[in-house]
Amino acid sequence: MRRPAYTKEEFARRGDEIYERNLRSMVEPVHRGKFIAIDIETGAYEIDEDDYTATERLLARYPDSQIWLTRVGYRYAHRIGRRAGA
Repeated sequence: MRRPAYTKEEFARRGDEIYERNLRSMVEPVHRGKFIAIDIETGAYEIDEDDYTATERLLARYPDSQIWLTRVGYRYAHRIGRRAGA
């Protein structure tokens, strides 16, 4: 199946929009700190302590998923570099 081509900005916007509009209020109270993998086309998602596991479970259900990965309750899934004062 051919996937639509998205710019990185559009890809991120779609993933953030689905999370904010449909999922945030439902998942943050019980899954804070876990990873959520979201298919930006269907809105399907998987949550797990491990980012790889969440992604693989979503791909098992939707092999053509275009996955936006984030961490529940945080702005980003991963942090690169050291924190100030660390």
